[in-house]
This record gives sequence, structure tokens and C-alpha cells, in this order.
Amino acid sequence: MTAAALPHAAAGGPGGLRLLPEETAVALTFNGVTEAVMMATPADLADFARGFAWSEGIAAPAEIAGVEVAEVPGGIDLRIWLNPAAAGRVAARRRTMAGPVGCGLCGIETLAEASAPVPPVAARARFAVADLTAALAAMPAHQPLHDATRAVHAAAFWRPGRGIVAAREDVGRHNALDKLAGALAAAQIDPGQGAALVTSRISLDLVQKAARIGLPALVSPSAPTAAAVRLAAAARIALVAAVRGDRAEVYGDVLRVTGTGGAADAA
Repeated sequence: MTAAALPHAAAGGPGGLRLLPEETAVALTFNGVTEAVMMATPADLADFARGFAWSEGIAAPAEIAGVEVAEVPGGIDLRIWLNPAAAGRVAARRRTMAGPVGCGLCGIETLAEASAPVPPVAARARFAVADLTAALAAMPAHQPLHDATRAVHAAAFWRPGRGIVAAREDVGRHNALDKLAGALAAAQIDPGQGAALVTSRISLDLVQKAARIGLPALVSPSAPTAAAVRLAAAARIALVAAVRGDRAEVYGDVLRVTGTGGAADAA
């Protein structure tokens, strides 16, 4: 169940029932060791497990032997089983942490880890800015939980000539992107072939996740942070931000995006 109808009082009008999204404590456990506990929407959890492992640099999709979604007292335990090579990496960074929905840097202990470099995206994909703004305009049709509750984020994957081919929703913006990554892995879709559309601001941690899974572009109606722009430039990721209709600001690897109309639209 991803939403519940709960009664409410209202100022200036009658109260009533309103659909509200569920959020549940979800543990991500790798080979028996809990790596993180996140508050998340209890849907598409196998995608969440695979995507979190991939976007956090824990394990590539091919290194995951299996995922079990287990209901436990107090929440859900995502039990991810890794092959021996990936299991060794998890042992090296073993820890347990609790993250609220706003958490974006999961399972790190030092300032150096927070700003660690990420590999540049190797994909050579380029996009027309008009296509990306049109893709973002089409995104609401892929947000049924948001339509019902007006209280969740979404991440979607758009491919040139194909449109939006996958979308996931969650109360946490990072979780939504992780679920999308897991969905792409399950469908064997190469992230380098398109762009991710997100409903939140573009922050440093989202760029880090995008780089690790090989996404060449992030598109959002909100602005990026300065740190996100600097990392995007280094990681060869285009940030198409502050989208309003057919207008957008392009940051990071601006050469990936054509049709911006000149330097005034690119920073």
C-alpha cells in the first residue's frame, strides 16, 4: 500500500479524507550487513535495492546475485546478495546509518568521501534542448502517486525517439532516482542512451549518482546547486535546469545540449 486515506481538519472550509503517501523504514542489507536505513515509499523495492547498490558504487547490476524483500517488525529489509568481489568491497566500507528522506550522502564517514571524485560519463550522447523540455512537460502523465497525493518526487528516463520509457516515484528524491536506476538495470537499458528527468532540485548527490550509473544528462524544473554544477562539468554531465515551458538553463557539460540560443542560456 503506497497511500492511505486519512481524515483532516481544514481552515476556511470543511475537512475530510485525503490520500497521503506512505513512508516506511527500509533497511538495505548486503550479504547480511546493513548498509543504510532509509525512509522510503514501499513500492518498487527490488528496483530500489539494485539502484541504490549501483548509484552508491557498492555493486554493479551484474554483481547482484539476488534481492529479497522481507517484511520485518518496524519496516522492510531489502536483502541484497552480492558476488564475492562486490561483497569484499562492502566489507571494506561496513557501517550502519539511518537516513531521513532528505539524506543524500549515504554510508560515508569523512569529509573526503563526501566530495570524492566520480568517473566521467563515457557516453557521447547529445540532446536538443527542445526535446528535453518537451520530455519534462510529458512527465506528469507518469506520476500517478503524485496525482493522488501531491507529496512525492519522481524520476524518469527519456530516450530520443522513444520518449519516457521508465519512471519511479518516492517520498525521497534520491530514492526515486535509485528506483529508476534499478528499473533500467532490470530492463537492461543503458543509461548512456538518454536523460533522467527529476522533479527535485539538482544537488551534488544526484550528480554523483548520475555519474556512477553513466547518465549523461539530468533535467529538472528546479535550479542546481553550485557544487552540483562544478561536479557535473568534471563528470561530463549536462544539467538542464530551471525549465519553464520551452526555456531552460544549461550547466555542466553544455556541449551535450544543442539549441540553447547562445551563452545567455548556458553557464
